[in-house]
Amino acid sequence: MTDQTRPLRVAIVGAGPAGIYAADALMKSDVTISIDLFERMPAPFGLIRYGVAPDHPRIKGIVNALHKVLDKPEVRLLGNIDYGTDITLEDMRRFYDAVIFSTGANADRALEIPGIELDGSFGAADFVSWYDGHPDVPRSWPLEAEKVAVLGVGNVALDVARVLAKTGDELLATEIPPNVYSGLKENKAVEVHVFGRRGPAQAKFTPLELRELDHSPTIEVIVDPEDIDYDEASEAARRHSKQVDMVANTLQDWAIRDVGHRPHKLFLHFFESPTEIFGEDGKVTGLRTERTELDGTGNVRGTGKFNEWDVQAVYRAVGYLSQNIPSLPFDEQAGTVPNEAGRVLLDENAEGPGRFMNATYVTGWIKRGPIGLIGHTKGDANETIACLLDDRESFAGASEPDTQSVVDFLEANKVPYTTWDGWYRLDAHERSLGEPEGRERVKVVERDEMFRASEPHKA
Repeated sequence: MTDQTRPLRVAIVGAGPAGIYAADALMKSDVTISIDLFERMPAPFGLIRYGVAPDHPRIKGIVNALHKVLDKPEVRLLGNIDYGTDITLEDMRRFYDAVIFSTGANADRALEIPGIELDGSFGAADFVSWYDGHPDVPRSWPLEAEKVAVLGVGNVALDVARVLAKTGDELLATEIPPNVYSGLKENKAVEVHVFGRRGPAQAKFTPLELRELDHSPTIEVIVDPEDIDYDEASEAARRHSKQVDMVANTLQDWAIRDVGHRPHKLFLHFFESPTEIFGEDGKVTGLRTERTELDGTGNVRGTGKFNEWDVQAVYRAVGYLSQNIPSLPFDEQAGTVPNEAGRVLLDENAEGPGRFMNATYVTGWIKRGPIGLIGHTKGDANETIACLLDDRESFAGASEPDTQSVVDFLEANKVPYTTWDGWYRLDAHERSLGEPEGRERVKVVERDEMFRASEPHKA
């Protein structure tokens, strides 16, 4: 049983929004808490730093709220630590009373159509990691295609399409690193086609992100009037959701306007289901889609009519997928850790203590799948933390709960780690790189450089 006379020691694996919201929820309880946030990257903030397009300053403003949580004395950041390699769940049991996993989702969900393996067929997550300056991906990206297809109608698809359609100079005012600017400056894309299997009322865009497409002086957004169609379920969706109605209205407005003369064309296609990617000599040369139609329920059926599109690259943005976490059960199909309200589920058919993994929890996308906006993870965190606090009297308790014990473990195993103070130094370094160019910051890409900038200056 946990010693009630000392702070409850909790490890959170993953210092993105989900993990930080979980830390915040813990600190708002009436229990004395001591939290260590473990992060694989040398810098915190996860999806905000490495999953949001660089021209989304409003969303990146969420960092300010997350900053306030990490500034609290009850929280300690331990970055550059790879769970499963540098530290295991068995190790953590020594130092913590409970462990929460908030590792998110960073891989692309598969799309099983012929030709998906061709050169020029890409996962959106990989492209996002490149333009967001992730240290673990290649420094260059092939951008030779003049006509590009993006498969999917969510915000990630819009981000990918917008970055592909903008000029490198338009994005230079953001925090993109030099290698990304150089790549985008050579981008040859002049036509970007976004494909959705269903109709405008089923698109997963948020209204603000959709309207942002039209703000660029170089991008002409084009919608075919024939793609504006609603069945009974679609009309009901519009009546019951202001967001759905706003998206539909925006698309309708674009469908009836005259096409302008901006140099880059961005087409939003609905009722087109990708069926095959064509190739020649191993490279993408085209895309085939089947025309679909609404069936009255908001779903669609195939019409047997096919269209072929002249494109030289295809990006699939059909959803993210979480990675298997060592020592935890994993549902490969759902891409989540089986759980009930955040408690990790060992055996759903069992009764009593054997049903759940002791003192082990999940929150965020690894808990519910990669759906919803960043703010939705707050509700996840509150639910998970309520369960953890309800269970705390049954915890076996850490055998080495002193806060120095895990630091001694990392140092004994020669694991180099970064800290919250180190983030302040890296942040200042990135801002200093941007200052001569009048930019807020220039993101550092190389892991070694991130680590050097994070370290205290030696006398």
